[in-house]
Amino acid sequence: MNTDIERNTELLRTYFPKLNDLKLIEEIAACAQLFSFPEGQVIMNYGDHIRMVPLVISGSIKVMRQDTDGNELFLYYLQGGDACATSFTCCMTAKQSYMKTIAEKDSVILGLPIKKTDEWMSEYRVWKNFVMQAYDARVLELVRTIDNIAFMKTDERLYKYLQKTAQTSQTNVIEHTHQHIANDLHASREAVSRLLKKLEKKNLIKLGRNRIEILDR
Repeated sequence: MNTDIERNTELLRTYFPKLNDLKLIEEIAACAQLFSFPEGQVIMNYGDHIRMVPLVISGSIKVMRQDTDGNELFLYYLQGGDACATSFTCCMTAKQSYMKTIAEKDSVILGLPIKKTDEWMSEYRVWKNFVMQAYDARVLELVRTIDNIAFMKTDERLYKYLQKTAQTSQTNVIEHTHQHIANDLHASREAVSRLLKKLEKKNLIKLGRNRIEILDR
């Protein structure tokens, strides 16, 4: 067997066990391409035509949305074992991307050809279920984001963002500038700095230079 196919097969079995149809795994492994993205690289930008459907193998990918004035808002993270529901939607309807994805950490994905992912929807029930579950997971993330904006105080929303970022990165230390966080939360840097100091006084975090340590995750 081709070494790339062997590698892809093992990655699928390890990170996507729900794709348990052997024939489907063979097809995916035969046509998937492995891509690596360094931390900070834009993977997909607003208005891009999606050329592949990504299955995330490792790392952390941040998904952003932009308003008409160019302000961005952090929506959610994609990690190993996740699929991007947005790419499924855009591929099936031939739309340009309305999201932006950035490698928050060094990330690896398996890229699947658009034509194949569409064909598999009618050929494999397990693939259709997988896509539907990806939609469900991302919709739940979006609902949580809306709830945070609508119902949480800004300091609570900030602390939840820090907790989520730490959880995704599997570390208690977040190396972000205050401006970076402000951009993600669609807030002013001054407000973020003030609220971070408030959280530090509550002994929830410890501040350093471009460094935030969460004391209780």
